[in-house]
Amino acid sequence: MPDPWLALRTGADPLERIRLNGRAWDGFLTAGAIGDQVRGVVADSWRRSAAARLDPDATAPVELTDAELEEYREAHPLRRTLPLVRDLLGAIAEDGDHLMAICDERGRLLWVEGHPAVLRQAERMNFVPGARWDESHAGTNAPGTAVAVDHAVQIFATEHFSRRVHRWTCSAAPIHDPHTGRLLGAIDVTGGDHLANPHSLALVRATARAAEAHLATAAPPATVTFTGLGRDEAMLTVHGRARKLSRRHSELLVLLLQHPEGCTGEQLGLDLYGDELLNPVTLRAELSRLRRLVGPALLDSRPYRIREIVSADFQGVLDRLARGDAGGALAAYRGPLLPASEAPGIVRLRRLVEGQLRAGVRAAGDPALLTAWTGSSWGGDDLWMWEALAAALPAGSPRLPLVLDRIARLAAEFGATSLQRRRR
Repeated sequence: MPDPWLALRTGADPLERIRLNGRAWDGFLTAGAIGDQVRGVVADSWRRSAAARLDPDATAPVELTDAELEEYREAHPLRRTLPLVRDLLGAIAEDGDHLMAICDERGRLLWVEGHPAVLRQAERMNFVPGARWDESHAGTNAPGTAVAVDHAVQIFATEHFSRRVHRWTCSAAPIHDPHTGRLLGAIDVTGGDHLANPHSLALVRATARAAEAHLATAAPPATVTFTGLGRDEAMLTVHGRARKLSRRHSELLVLLLQHPEGCTGEQLGLDLYGDELLNPVTLRAELSRLRRLVGPALLDSRPYRIREIVSADFQGVLDRLARGDAGGALAAYRGPLLPASEAPGIVRLRRLVEGQLRAGVRAAGDPALLTAWTGSSWGGDDLWMWEALAAALPAGSPRLPLVLDRIARLAAEFGATSLQRRRR
């Protein structure tokens, strides 16, 4: 069976394929239909590009430049693979016909290297460091499609969605963190039509595997931990260094951890301030200060998102509950999340964590867990849980009279019987 990730089958006429794919591309743009002559991986990518409302004549945007680009590249884990990639692909990038490129997991080009004449040609379509070449911004292309489908792929001439890229052919393969399996980006070789062969795709696949093997020899990335339960101001530990965050930075990190896919400044503003009028400059300034504090390797922008795997205590509680481990969840709970915060997004999450833990402990029906909850600073006045404890204790338990007395006092204090509470 032919390799579906290769652009041309053995013996295929490249010029004929360019003509057929070009005709199919025109038909897709005008009528939305795709014929059988288009490879499945390309057809799916065209549809994703169209769904993103991408103009086929648009140019990939440049998101990172100058100092910001350099800072980001230096902090990116693929920086450690650059000498190896240059060693393996350097000759092909210097022969005057090809370019070697490395992009991050969002399709942003980090390095683009090759003969100056070819680099100048690539600049005309913004195939330059800092440019965003994911499918949503540049359409079907090897590095962008490789990170979209997490597979090595070859894109040939008129298979590209963008008209500006029709004269190019490229092969790319994704690279993963060998310690976590997380997608880090992709390696790409770009050039003329002659690249549409099994050798170029095999080369980038082998280079990507070599890069992952190289990363595996390094120590696993330092664990980043976030502690916000029972604290008004969170603690963040990065590379073994613990630091206390301001209340606003604590709130921002919690919200970002809840949105691993990333969120806009407007979304963050609503979660922080609700419907109150907010000057966007104020929020951008806070995010800029937070980024300087934690570093670009942790906090990304456009959209704002956490790049590293962070172990957050409140997420650990929810994870244990999802596994049915109410005891472990309660043991990990140190109190409400950022209890002094009045940010709407934090309040919702705080209630979610506490509500799910409360329900999980009650459903477990374990007197020891219920005793731990009612004996805590946050659960001492929880009439619903005191009633659950009374129901869980055996009839002859010497603790039962004390528990029933506590229930009666709380009911009187709240001005309602437990029956009235249940009816509400």
